[in-house]
Amino acid sequence: MSKTIEVTELILRDAHQSLMATRMALEDMIPACEDLDNAGYWSLECWGGATYDACIRFLNEDPWERLRTFKKLLPRTPLQMLLRGQNLLGYRHYEDTVVDRFVEKAAENGMDIFRVFDALNDIRNVRRAIKAVKRAGKHAQGTICYTTSPVHTIGGLAELAEQLLDLGCDSICIKDMAALLKPKPAYDLVRAIKESCGEQTLVHVHVHATTGVTLVSLQKAIEAGADIVDTAISSMSLGPGHNPTESLVEMLEGTEYNTRLDKARLLKVKDHFAKIRPRYQEFLSNITGVETEIFESQIPGGMISNMESQLKQQGAADRIREVLAEVPHVRRDAGYPPLVTPSSQIVGTQAVFNVMMGRYKVMTGEFADLMLGYYGACIAPRDQEVVKAAIKHAKKDPVSRRPADLLKPEWDELRAAAIALNGCNGSDEDVLTHAMFPQVAPKFFATRHEGPRNLGKDPAAAKAAAASAPSAAPAAAAVPKGPVNYEVKFNGKAHRVTVTPA
Repeated sequence: MSKTIEVTELILRDAHQSLMATRMALEDMIPACEDLDNAGYWSLECWGGATYDACIRFLNEDPWERLRTFKKLLPRTPLQMLLRGQNLLGYRHYEDTVVDRFVEKAAENGMDIFRVFDALNDIRNVRRAIKAVKRAGKHAQGTICYTTSPVHTIGGLAELAEQLLDLGCDSICIKDMAALLKPKPAYDLVRAIKESCGEQTLVHVHVHATTGVTLVSLQKAIEAGADIVDTAISSMSLGPGHNPTESLVEMLEGTEYNTRLDKARLLKVKDHFAKIRPRYQEFLSNITGVETEIFESQIPGGMISNMESQLKQQGAADRIREVLAEVPHVRRDAGYPPLVTPSSQIVGTQAVFNVMMGRYKVMTGEFADLMLGYYGACIAPRDQEVVKAAIKHAKKDPVSRRPADLLKPEWDELRAAAIALNGCNGSDEDVLTHAMFPQVAPKFFATRHEGPRNLGKDPAAAKAAAASAPSAAPAAAAVPKGPVNYEVKFNGKAHRVTVTPA
């Protein structure tokens, strides 16, 4: 008897986040919704990750309205989101009642499946969010952030799956954000989870395509018993994105496995996004082929292009290889955290500073907090010399408690700060938007009445505008004579650093 492999489509979130920096406008997705809803998917991932940030930062669009719109247009297929555990969709830990409120509101506005993860795989940091999802009557998917290191083992990851099930999770996701999951470990890990947690446990596999090996990994995961896999429609796949949905369908034909996807519907979705993609040319990733060196650096593909951009701005584009070589050293010093938001940004930024200014001569506040336990526990001990440097930088001691236990109730304070802003409508949703992105939300609230922006451009018009634009000569930089405070933006996040010239 043939086994049906369920499929989650990523086109509405991670596909365009990975390929075009999450810039796709809602109006460019709406025409495909009818076909997506009737194609036979297990779920449609459409929210979370950088989507929320991009909506208010670049698109002048209310992310809650986007969610409500998807719920109206996709009534047959469950909607899925990515939730960063205690971080929610921001870059810091939030107090427990804020986590409760966010999950409650997301469920009310239409979310069905919550993929909950912690960047460090610290089970303490997902417990509250999973409990909130279950209380809302929704599907809680516990997540293993897949990585490799001298201390990570298949048995250890399977044990993490058991712990997630003990929290009440309805399924387990293996989340491979950097295309590190090779075919043999994919088989072994799925089998280990099935054997330790029970064959009835739903196992969901998410991989990126950047290293060129992971379509085979999906096949081996399926052979090992995986129940659900993530893919992206072919016109928005590959590179630092994901494996093509249609390729999965064809790969399984003639085997003991099948999907229930409607090929005719998939073709219509493919054609729609093939027409849309060229309009976002300026945001497209430069990575179009295979990047096997990621097995060493473990930096997600989309982040490599951001590193290249940052180094170019500093006149150091030729040092990208040095940075990629430094990343594993920084990761080892930090206790081998998986590299996923926000840990990938924290480790990657520190690697850039180490190369440009000397190892740990400059330390970001976020990296100091990572070293001191304020993001949670890592699997391996941290380098004690770097911990000492972090204590000196942050002027605070390391912690071993769950980070959120250090926080005081903050909902009333967050609400007061939000409703004082011009354009805030006073809803819990607006309060949460300001809580997630307090530096971006005020401008969004003030301009929301202008309506969403579509940043996509007609390719011919964009080319003509670029050709006619005058080029400006770079200004010479002054050399500072003493310590200087800087705010450095990297991967869309601001870091405050102090630099003392040599």
